[in-house]
Amino acid sequence: MRNFLHRFMIGRYGPDHLGIALIILTFVLSLLNALFLHTPLLFISYFTFGLTLFRMLSRNIQRRRAENDKFIRYWWPIRMKFKSIIQKIKDKRKYKYYRCPTCKTRMRVPKGKGKIRITCPRCWEWLISET
Repeated sequence: MRNFLHRFMIGRYGPDHLGIALIILTFVLSLLNALFLHTPLLFISYFTFGLTLFRMLSRNIQRRRAENDKFIRYWWPIRMKFKSIIQKIKDKRKYKYYRCPTCKTRMRVPKGKGKIRITCPRCWEWLISET
């Protein structure tokens, strides 16, 4: 059975970031349909699942790769913004964040060190902070 599946997938695109995002979207739409019993959500979830299968089993690898690249180009800044917000929340007790007034670089400074002088690593601007 394993050899059959392996041979079947040779030359096909398979899963990627966009495919995983579509699977998650399908799952969320199915859950929302189960909660609210809204039939169009069910059809949209079937459509996204079918699109995911189509993309994974496609033999047009260049086109699927271009779609994935376009998705990543739009998704990556959003993902990094969420990651930085989560990191700030995790570090809230130990660190304080400052922005350089000149170049807008974000700097992380440990709390509880008293009055300190911060030097921006990019433009060498000095800031004085009370942590």
